[in-house]
Amino acid sequence: MPESPSSHAAPPRALIQALRHALRPLVKVMLARGMTFPYASELLKSLFVEVADRDFRLDGKVPTDSRVSLVSGVHRKEVSRLREVLESGEESVPEVISLGAQVVAQWMGAAPYVDEGGHPRPLARFASEGAELSFEALVARVNRDIRPRVVLDEWLRLGVVEIDEDGRIRLHAGAFVPSKGFDEMSFYFGHNVHDHAAAAAHNLLGGEPPFMERSVHYDGLSADAVAQLARQASTLGMEALVAVNKNALSLTKRGGTTSLPRQRMTFGVYFYAEASDEAAAEAPPAVSKAVAAKPPGRPSRKKA
Repeated sequence: MPESPSSHAAPPRALIQALRHALRPLVKVMLARGMTFPYASELLKSLFVEVADRDFRLDGKVPTDSRVSLVSGVHRKEVSRLREVLESGEESVPEVISLGAQVVAQWMGAAPYVDEGGHPRPLARFASEGAELSFEALVARVNRDIRPRVVLDEWLRLGVVEIDEDGRIRLHAGAFVPSKGFDEMSFYFGHNVHDHAAAAAHNLLGGEPPFMERSVHYDGLSADAVAQLARQASTLGMEALVAVNKNALSLTKRGGTTSLPRQRMTFGVYFYAEASDEAAAEAPPAVSKAVAAKPPGRPSRKKA
């Protein structure tokens, strides 16, 4: 269980600065979509109640409203109201996501849907044209109750696939991240940011064993240099994602161990660039301009 926040008189200044920096992109998304502070405040209040309830329990017992109020700082009457709201329903994954992720995993990692280089093959639309190497057969391999035409129409709308001049269906990206559907993109936004932040929070709070959470960052680079590094990161990142996906698919088929509880995992890669001034303003004086982060407990630095 994480250390109770009530044990600290005040949060460390370094943590406050880190949270401001980490939350800035999220605030930008909220404002861009018309979410004002009162709405965000209510959302944050419910999250304080939820996390205090689930992650700060004593001896595994469900805490009382008073206990949640003490840990979270939210008034007890508000705690009671918000806990009822939280118990009324769970977040759901859009159907196109749950099915689509499975289909893409097969397309990217299973024979005969990948070529000798490990890339997803273009597929015929119907089984009558391509037999097993068809979009129809691929969807049926995952779920026979869903019509392939429904999946194809939705994926064309989202920009996940395209139909080439030969009438074959091609996967646009190496991972199922729709480029148009805001609901679907929002799901992945929440999933990816959550798991990255959860890994970093686990490490910051001293969780053992630490999760892999590393990055390479430099400033003072030219735009051409950043473009070159972006291309390299994209190529290497996709190779890593495809390799992990292929292995995960193989382990899933094998069944793994029968021990409970079951677990889930996320492996992600990202690249970001911006003007140097803002990033430098956020860094404490002791941080080098060029740092290749290593596993927790073994930091190293590279001088540019």
